[in-house]
Amino acid sequence: MLDHAWLIPLVPVCSFFLILFFGKRFPSKGASIGVFALVACFLMSLVLAGQWIGRDKTVETLHQATAAQIAQSQAASIEESNAHGEATVDEHATAAEEEHGAAGEEREETVLKREPVLHETTWFEVGGTKIKAGVLIDGLSVALLVVVSTISLLVHIFSTEYLRDDRRKTHYFAALSLFTSGMFILVTSSNTLQMIFGWELMGLCSFMLIGHWWEDKDNSNAALKAFFTTRTGDIGLLVGISMLFGLAGTFDIGTTNNLALGAQLDQGLLAAAAAALLLAVIGKSAQFPLHTWLPDAMAGPTPVSALIHAATMVVAGVFLVARLYGVFWQGFHIGAGDGYTPVAMVGGITIIIAAVLAFVQRDIKKVLAYSTVSQLGYMVMALGVGAWTAAVFHLFTHAFFKACLFLGAGSVAHSGSHHSFDMKEDMGGLKKHMPITYWTFVIASLALAGIFPLAGFWSKDEILVGANGNGYNLFLYVGLVGAVMTAAYMTRCIYLTFHGEPRGNAAHHHPHESPLPITGPLVFLAFLSVVAGLLQAPMLHIELFADWFEPAYVSNVVTHHGFNGVLALSGLAAAVGGIAVAGGYYFRNLGPRGVVARGGLPRAGYNFLVNKYYLDTLYTDGVVGSIKGPIARATYWFNQHILDGILNGTAALAIILGRFTYDVVDQKVVDGAVNGIGVSADAGGGALRTVQTGKVQQYAAVLFGALIVFAVALWRFAK
Repeated sequence: MLDHAWLIPLVPVCSFFLILFFGKRFPSKGASIGVFALVACFLMSLVLAGQWIGRDKTVETLHQATAAQIAQSQAASIEESNAHGEATVDEHATAAEEEHGAAGEEREETVLKREPVLHETTWFEVGGTKIKAGVLIDGLSVALLVVVSTISLLVHIFSTEYLRDDRRKTHYFAALSLFTSGMFILVTSSNTLQMIFGWELMGLCSFMLIGHWWEDKDNSNAALKAFFTTRTGDIGLLVGISMLFGLAGTFDIGTTNNLALGAQLDQGLLAAAAAALLLAVIGKSAQFPLHTWLPDAMAGPTPVSALIHAATMVVAGVFLVARLYGVFWQGFHIGAGDGYTPVAMVGGITIIIAAVLAFVQRDIKKVLAYSTVSQLGYMVMALGVGAWTAAVFHLFTHAFFKACLFLGAGSVAHSGSHHSFDMKEDMGGLKKHMPITYWTFVIASLALAGIFPLAGFWSKDEILVGANGNGYNLFLYVGLVGAVMTAAYMTRCIYLTFHGEPRGNAAHHHPHESPLPITGPLVFLAFLSVVAGLLQAPMLHIELFADWFEPAYVSNVVTHHGFNGVLALSGLAAAVGGIAVAGGYYFRNLGPRGVVARGGLPRAGYNFLVNKYYLDTLYTDGVVGSIKGPIARATYWFNQHILDGILNGTAALAIILGRFTYDVVDQKVVDGAVNGIGVSADAGGGALRTVQTGKVQQYAAVLFGALIVFAVALWRFAK
């Protein structure tokens, strides 16, 4: 299977075309095709993972650049433009050596790692440069293939019931298959140019799926908002990949990482390329300040939300950093431990601002959406502090409990609240009616909060250990604060949804447990939310995830820190504290009530949060409005004076030509010729009428005259 991994992205592409062209002929409207295709992908991914884990390790010699080499790269551009470049280089080298203490010759290290499987073919050739396309299978791609195929299969199964009677069911399952294939293409790409196709394919499919019920203007607006906001980030992707190609002379991912880590690329330009790629990550993974599209994307069907948040689309940005980690590591000096990096700052800010917004949401899906934004912040922050394995491991575990939470919200809307997602108006008291949905939702919430021994505890603890061990103490505290808030807003969510008195639809529409196609995936995901964390549990001396899935180039630069009991207890205490505070407020009615309603500063703060920091207003009225107005006015002027001028001039010319054609060509030439023939015929007829008198004498005289002429002519001819 390692040599035939290209089949995994190919299968859902074939499924897309089969559903699109023949789906309506099936009783299931194409749903069965999508499910069977994902079953095949899931099984192939498991076989692939098994073969990868069983693959023999090889001894690899890893070369790590010294500080002097890094300084030479940093000073290259200065040397070209500075008359005293030699002294400048020496100054930079000395500074780097003092900072890193790594002067001397290149260091070598040997490690046991599984060799990646790479299959490539020439795609096209430009100016003598061969651009290749291929499939790269390493630990990172294997881990993502397992996650994506698992979540997508469960989402397909869930959707068969959730969208049973949907009028565009065929198009939904076709887009769902293509969406999955986009992520498969991204994670198996061997070069950055190829990654763009998977990246953009997911953007297109998310637009179709978010706007699936496009008759509602809010849904179509949400789809457009997601599309255009992520396109803003995609500018950074194109610029960054172009810059890397200019620096490295290749699109190959492995070569680019090795050149970056070997300090063989210009440091200033490498940092600029990393910054451009970071913009792409901010857009795709909904990081501050381009996070505003993701909560609105909840307008689409709930299974789509589960797939977007758990295994595709938004995790693509995190994957980009993990895949091109050499570029970010060297470009932003992540290994320096200076206290902050741009990547870590983006992630850390996002953790807090998104978690705060989750507290004021009424829509259960928007609570989970802001939770996703915050958890993606954890992953980005972890990558920014040098905790590569912790970030990817959190992506791995988060996929299972976040998919469980979103599908649980879908189950509530399907069978408990009559298609409403408003926790305050149409939910409450659903625990007794929907026990399976309730307990799976609770398990996934506890995993998200980081409660021992569930999956989220192990992955979040790894992030805290990495931040602390690599010298990024500020982000350790950010992670702990985020843990408190995560536990608190999920406790609020559970209470408003399942506890208290039934309200609105939950009280009047006979809530009941959902059928097996919905509860089955919930139970399986809840099970994974419990056990997935055991793949990387240093406290139990288990580090299988790092052993199986960490690439060699990452092992060369990152530092693994052992289990830290103090940090583990701190993270657990933060989560328990958040649950205790929120539980006391909601379940025990402890704490002040009506503070916000009384006005003043609390009310102003609440309005500030409800309006999402007024970022949407800023973007809509400030950025878009300031651009849209001048563009609209310029377009109107162009339309009135240029386009209309051309059209009006053309029309006037057409009128002149029409009049000329009528007056001259038609009236005088065409009609003149026709009338002339008539007049000539009439004149000829008049002349002939003078001969036709009706007198026999005249006819005889004419005949006699004719005979004389004929006789004379005959005589002259005979003579």
